Amino acid sequence: MRRDQPTHLPQSCITPEPVYRRRRELLQLLGLGAAALAAGCGSEAAAPQAAAPEAKLPDKSLAVASHVDDANGEAQTTYADATHYNNFYEFGTNKSDPAAHSARFVAHPWSVEIAGLAEKTGRFTLEDILKGQALEERVYRMRCVEAWSMVIPWAGFPLADLLKRFKPLASAKYVAFTTVERPAQMPGLAYPILDWPYREGLRIDEAMHSLTLLAVGMYGRELPNQNGAPLRLVVPWKYGFKGIKSIVKIEFVERQPRTTWNLMAADEYGFYANVNPAVDHPRWSQKTERRIAGTGFNLFGNRIETLPFNGYAEQVAHLYAGMDLRKNF
Repeated sequence: MRRDQPTHLPQSCITPEPVYRRRRELLQLLGLGAAALAAGCGSEAAAPQAAAPEAKLPDKSLAVASHVDDANGEAQTTYADATHYNNFYEFGTNKSDPAAHSARFVAHPWSVEIAGLAEKTGRFTLEDILKGQALEERVYRMRCVEAWSMVIPWAGFPLADLLKRFKPLASAKYVAFTTVERPAQMPGLAYPILDWPYREGLRIDEAMHSLTLLAVGMYGRELPNQNGAPLRLVVPWKYGFKGIKSIVKIEFVERQPRTTWNLMAADEYGFYANVNPAVDHPRWSQKTERRIAGTGFNLFGNRIETLPFNGYAEQVAHLYAGMDLRKNF
């Protein structure tokens, strides 16, 4: 039985236990000790845009062919909050680290390897990937496993449109993804917090679902480095760690792929990671979430109930018919 163990700490200060333990060991080795750990949590409690010098953000606007509001008109998170309160451990474990430490990351030129069980494989430039794709703007609710959420307008195109071009074989049951690994540009890689490079995966019917998006922008602009430039996955009915960033490899495979957080702590991070308020994290409840939207960053306010499948049950619940969603969390 997975039990709710409430915490008195702000949700923004909660770090997954395996990461916290490794981070503490690393800090002790560096002679920083417990004081640095406490300071690290305190820095997250401040408004994200004030926590660190602002990284240079892209200003190139994107032309989108259509607009779809899949958040039912809910107030959007501000651009400042969405780009300064992030999980992207390749740049650091604090929420402010990605914006502060990603300015040196080079997102262009870019290429993606397509591999595995498909008729067409190889390495393709970003221009190849985007060729013939009409970008859409989709406003999605995004839910983090740490019990905070945002409403973000993404610019991108259905992942299915790309995958079909490579003609996956009937034996391909899953799609695996890999993040770029550049230690010189991603300072978080210097620490063995996770098993780098970051890996994620979807069942192929999830990958082919019309809601699953390959995003290249947000808020009408190119995707900032801290949000996964130049190419990231967006799966709005799943917890945010499924949304792998800065993708360099897409592989069609027969067996369920090994994924980073599931390998790190399988009891906390399931492969499916569907937003489910009935299945608590071992150390906190998933029944509610702190929505960062409309009024800017609010550490304790905007508390709302979490919806099954993050509010997209009507569109995706059929994918899991007959499955035990407590076991397959």
